Amino acid sequence: MAEIVQHRIEERIPELEQLERVGLFTKKEYEINVLELIKKRRAHIHYQFKKEEIEFPVIHRINSVFRRATNKWKDDVQLWLSHVAFCKKWATKGQISKVFSAMLAIHPDKPALWIMAAKNELEDRNSSESARHLFLRALRFHPDNKKVYQEYFRMELLHCEKLRKQKKELEKAEMDLVSFSPEILSGKLAEVVYRDATGKIKEAEFVISLLNIAAIFDFTKELQDFILQDLQANYTEDSLTWDFMAKRELEAPGAGEELQTAKGRASDINRREERCCQVYEEAVKSLSTEPMWTCYVAFCLERLKRKTNVQELKEKLQILLSSGDVEGAASVAMAATQRYSQSVSVWSLSLRTLMQLGSGDVGRLFQEALTHVNPKVHRTLPLWQLQVQWSVANQSPEETEAVFKVVHLNPPDSMKERYLDWSYSTGGYKKCRKTFTSLQENRPLSKAFFTRMIEIEKEQETPKMNNLRDYYERALQEFGTSDDDLWLHYIQEELGAFGQPENCGKIHWRAMKFLEGESVERFTSKYTLLQTGHL
Repeated sequence: MAEIVQHRIEERIPELEQLERVGLFTKKEYEINVLELIKKRRAHIHYQFKKEEIEFPVIHRINSVFRRATNKWKDDVQLWLSHVAFCKKWATKGQISKVFSAMLAIHPDKPALWIMAAKNELEDRNSSESARHLFLRALRFHPDNKKVYQEYFRMELLHCEKLRKQKKELEKAEMDLVSFSPEILSGKLAEVVYRDATGKIKEAEFVISLLNIAAIFDFTKELQDFILQDLQANYTEDSLTWDFMAKRELEAPGAGEELQTAKGRASDINRREERCCQVYEEAVKSLSTEPMWTCYVAFCLERLKRKTNVQELKEKLQILLSSGDVEGAASVAMAATQRYSQSVSVWSLSLRTLMQLGSGDVGRLFQEALTHVNPKVHRTLPLWQLQVQWSVANQSPEETEAVFKVVHLNPPDSMKERYLDWSYSTGGYKKCRKTFTSLQENRPLSKAFFTRMIEIEKEQETPKMNNLRDYYERALQEFGTSDDDLWLHYIQEELGAFGQPENCGKIHWRAMKFLEGESVERFTSKYTLLQTGHL
């Protein structure tokens, strides 16, 4: 008997913990609402005294609730972040460092939390030293993390910028109370971070990201030149390096006098495009790979769309695609994909070009593309999207619908929402609802698929609440354990003109039963705000 009782108690532990959690969060939300009301009252009567006697005890109680909750549910990162957000909003910034310190002791494996803590020290507490210390600690746990290095690099440049502003202000006031190191003012600490980062992460994309960060600051010319030299010396085997260097030519400043007239500006753009092409020409000779050629073709196509005046560039696109064969648009596209017949990006670029040129062979080439590229690969989605776009513009509704139906037989499926819109625009509500019914069991399903159908129903002259309920219920079957907003919108729908408010209690009870993890707290917070008229 004792074993049966023990077993039943153990079975109810998760339920009891959930009730305890809801109780704590309800208490916290109540106290926060009290603070919000006090704040509004103060603003209304312009009374700013006795905060120590009125707000501070409430804030202290809420912090105590947060501490109890985070001690109980240490793994709930969202709960920790809610405590941080509360401290920031209610001016208890001294508490934030303690919260971050406790959180990082439990979650050192999450780089984003280290970055957030360091930014707090730099921006809210104005402590570059503490921020630097946190970044160095983060790198002990995440020695190869790009984002940590990028933000550390940015932090050192921000610190340098702050020192330069201080020095300028002191000089303006003719005061010389502080000595500033010329090396630090020139960004040497950031250079140290760069050397350490690129010693561990040897990728052109990463180097370019650091160069782009440095370019934000107006005192980093020497640092930018150093990074640029490193990029050109050590990363020429990566197509991104050549692509970046070519596009820099497009962004190079022109002559001041020439830019005064429209003709001069057009001439300047033409020269930049020509220099870009020269770099790309050198690139494909030095690095004749699929990514490199794709970058070149993408550049040419993008400039063609901008209606470039450089005739050579217009011709270059066909030369690149056809390798000399210019018999027709179809043969151009086929020649472009001959070498890389399984490349989705090359096919997409070729087909886009043919679409722009108005070729009659586009439909046939879509079929050709899909026979070469594995239809089960996720990256084939751009081809399906492109084919639908072309079919809507050039084919009959029957042919377009046939394309849509074929799309949904081939994963991945993220085009159901577009299929609904097309059905609605060509056949009205009845056709749209029929399309929805045919697709609602065809997984994978997206939340957007259901929300778009809800929007269409509400656009009708007399929306049917039973239909809306059906759409919400089907959406909750797919996303009801994690999407707190979906439950909240369902409740708001019942509170609206077509709903029945007495249903809200049942929906709330179901939401608390089905939602999991951090979504419970978010739902509780928003539902409380909804009840008090703040949402």
